[in-house]
Amino acid sequence: MEEKESISKVEQDYGSDQIQVLEGLEPVRKRPGMYIGSTDTRGLHHLITEIVDNSIDEALAGYCDTITVEINKDGSCAVTDNGRGIPTGIHKTEHKSAVELVLTKLHAGGKFGGGGYKISGGLHGVGLSVVNALSEWLDVEVWQNGEHFKQTYNRGIPQRPLAVVGKADHTGTKVTFMPDDEIFETTHFDYDLIKGRLREVAFLNKGIKIYLQDHRNDKEELLHYEGGIVEFVEQLNQNKTVLFPKPIYIDAVAPKGEGEIEIAFQYNDTYNEIIHGYANNINTEEGGTHVDGFKKALTKIINDYGHSAKVMKDNEKLSGEDVREGLTAVISVKLQEPQFEGQTKTKLGNSFMSAAVAKAVTEGFGTYLEENPNVAKELIMRSITAQRAREAARLARENARRKTAMDSMALPGKLADCQEADPSKCEIYIVEGESAGGTAKTGRDRRFQAILPLRGKILNVEKARLNRVLESQEIKNMITAFGAGVGSEFDESKLRYHKIVCMTDADVDGAHIRILLLTFFFRYMRPLIEKGYVYSALPPLYKITKGKQTWYCYSEEEKDKLTAEIGTKGVEFQRYKGLGEMDAEQLWSTTMSPENRTLVRIEMKDAIEADATFSLLMGEDAEPRRQFITENANLVTDLDI
Repeated sequence: MEEKESISKVEQDYGSDQIQVLEGLEPVRKRPGMYIGSTDTRGLHHLITEIVDNSIDEALAGYCDTITVEINKDGSCAVTDNGRGIPTGIHKTEHKSAVELVLTKLHAGGKFGGGGYKISGGLHGVGLSVVNALSEWLDVEVWQNGEHFKQTYNRGIPQRPLAVVGKADHTGTKVTFMPDDEIFETTHFDYDLIKGRLREVAFLNKGIKIYLQDHRNDKEELLHYEGGIVEFVEQLNQNKTVLFPKPIYIDAVAPKGEGEIEIAFQYNDTYNEIIHGYANNINTEEGGTHVDGFKKALTKIINDYGHSAKVMKDNEKLSGEDVREGLTAVISVKLQEPQFEGQTKTKLGNSFMSAAVAKAVTEGFGTYLEENPNVAKELIMRSITAQRAREAARLARENARRKTAMDSMALPGKLADCQEADPSKCEIYIVEGESAGGTAKTGRDRRFQAILPLRGKILNVEKARLNRVLESQEIKNMITAFGAGVGSEFDESKLRYHKIVCMTDADVDGAHIRILLLTFFFRYMRPLIEKGYVYSALPPLYKITKGKQTWYCYSEEEKDKLTAEIGTKGVEFQRYKGLGEMDAEQLWSTTMSPENRTLVRIEMKDAIEADATFSLLMGEDAEPRRQFITENANLVTDLDI
């Protein structure tokens, strides 16, 4: 194919001869983690991603515009597309249908030089075979050449050859699979997790229609964005005040036609930086050359403009952090041979992409600043203010470190630390109020449980720069106690506790404090949430006594159910208004004892929705926050993000 041709359109026929075979399925069931990362809920949902990625490959090649993902009542999942359909012909050397090869051989697919695809995501052809190997059963249906084909598999083994079961008036593929409970820790599909990934895919491939249907509760929605990543940025910036009305959009082709580049970005009035990078629709969580090229170009352009417009002195220089304050950006590149690096293989390594992205940004953003001088000057003045605040924060951190080095009692005086030194065995309770803190200190198991009381509500960090955040004594106490630093200097390896438990009253004030804490963790210690270190304790709402028997109920429903069982005669009810009403033994047995307690892990199922939630709840408009807290004061699980 000539270089000048579009790399997202394949004109060659896609048939059984384009399928190349490299390896069998045996290793997958023995070591599933090598192929899907894990066998927990993340690995489970990766199965859907792999099938959808194949459908997206068809869309990138210009043959598919609609995908349907269904969660069935029996717990299985089905993915249907209107692409060309997996080739159904008999492979010349393997003497089996191409469908069976794709589903039973690793690396059997049209992505290895066979001419099927020029751009592809997923696991480069291992996707369908891995899903098949890790499913209790799988049905594949193909509509092609006027015929409807079907084949069934049990744990990766075909039960019969591919067969014609009817006629077809369209083309496409449907894969229905039941994840194997012998492999996965859970086989329950999470609607929100699936929606988060499908929404990304829909944003990154503008115009494609993705229907998500949950037949367990008759929920359905369409994910469809004609604006593509421009709409993505607009959604990320909802509930925020933006500095200019429409995101800047850059669309370019890399030199020699080696890749396509799409970038959309916009500034808002917050102090946080949000950059989402993608390569061939894969979320490059660790960044890579495309993100590096964008950052370098952005910094250089703003500095150059500041000097040429005489807004900055010749010796003044803004850093990358300064110019990215309040930035929301989505960078999506598509290339023929992506190279992924990093600990989780989510860092793009193709070196040419850095220069290609930098060139595209330099031309596109440079022109925008020249045409919009008022916006340009506002960005530069904002960046200068950010620089001063960053310098103040740096000095505050240095002073804190210096004080720590000089002070033998470096940990906060309010902290009752634990005796254990291994962080994986240690937990710290962030407790609301001195009274409850005193009770918790008495009732805890001091071998592995530390207590840090909070005095009142902590600072709302949503509208505060880091230098202001570091002025808050309660926040400084948490930073010092955790030991891992804050902001860009956060170092997970130095974390002193691997369970950070928010233990607040089960009322409106307690819910508000939990949200304030989660906002701080999300904005300045996000790995705590991403890696699952943060929990919410669930204290009882009621103590119910009848004679010598005592029960604790954690919800109104639990109380009503118990009352119906034991009756009301001779029953005493005590409604706990706060943790301080319990004595040390009660607090231990109901809320802190590993044998009896209920801890809710705070999970970030969807970073996009989490960001929007915190912006809404903790922004300048207090009414949405008040309404949310009032409605959810006792619904701890609703605070999962």
